Amino acid sequence: MRLILRNLGFYLLAFWASITINFLLPRFMPGDPVSRMFAQQAGGMQPEQIAQLRKLFGLDDRPLWEQYISYVKSVFTGDLGISISRFPTPVSEVIGSQIGWTLLLGGTALVVAAVVGNLLGVLAAWRRGGFLDSAFPPLLIFVGSFPYFWLAMGALYLFGVTLGWFPLRHAYDAGLTPGLNAEFISNAGTHLVLPALTVVAVTVGSWMLGMRNTMIATAAEDYITMAEAKGLSPSRIMFRYAARNALLPSVTNFGMGLGFVVGGALLTEVVFAYPGIGFQLLAAVQGLDYPLMQGIFLTITAAVLLANFLVDIVYVRLDPRVRVR
Repeated sequence: MRLILRNLGFYLLAFWASITINFLLPRFMPGDPVSRMFAQQAGGMQPEQIAQLRKLFGLDDRPLWEQYISYVKSVFTGDLGISISRFPTPVSEVIGSQIGWTLLLGGTALVVAAVVGNLLGVLAAWRRGGFLDSAFPPLLIFVGSFPYFWLAMGALYLFGVTLGWFPLRHAYDAGLTPGLNAEFISNAGTHLVLPALTVVAVTVGSWMLGMRNTMIATAAEDYITMAEAKGLSPSRIMFRYAARNALLPSVTNFGMGLGFVVGGALLTEVVFAYPGIGFQLLAAVQGLDYPLMQGIFLTITAAVLLANFLVDIVYVRLDPRVRVR
């Protein structure tokens, strides 16, 4: 419990630092959102309107420390400001409408890549020197060396344009009403296949190599030799003894990946016009939507910190050595 509380303190400190940096960066950048809106209106805004907008976006003439306290209060009450590019929609509503699709795409790709990659790594290390160990690592690393967007465009052209097996864009067909019904779930799943497979193809190789290398080191431990001397079945030794202990580094990688899932696969979402956080972040940058950029960055940071904290808790349960230290 002491270890968990100490780590919680570290993560709260890191979250406070991220809030502070998130507050300061837009204010140190040249220009501001209100000036951009004024320019877009071609001077059609009155001075009173400009003053109200500056107050709305927290850019008025108050001292910086007052603005900071107000910003921190707003963050902890869920008020992330008003989006400029989608004015007057609150930033929290914009993020809330997009984050579900990001979690679906990134979460599906992460789980599939982690499960398939770790399983291939276990089998390749246990049958070291075999076909799986010789052919798959270089092949998957070769595929993983390609950029996301290149594979995404190639898959979109081959399976979407040429063969017509999968849809070309968006998360579901136009005209469908989102809901928990068979028609919509099937349609959304069809749109999900190509973007998710693109991410899986690029990342599965790193999962396999990581697990393979850890398994090779674990297989040389004395307790593996003892298990073999006891006459246990190879499958039981492989999964219950070797893979279970070799899985600990993958837990850390999975936690990190789970945190960054919230950030979205930016280039993949752009290629497939998938309505996730990454696609929305690009639109916010192009539109100089500072409140939305701040909200997305803060959401990603909070997700990474939360995922790492959960991994620390899981580690305490999985590895007794952590509790002893």
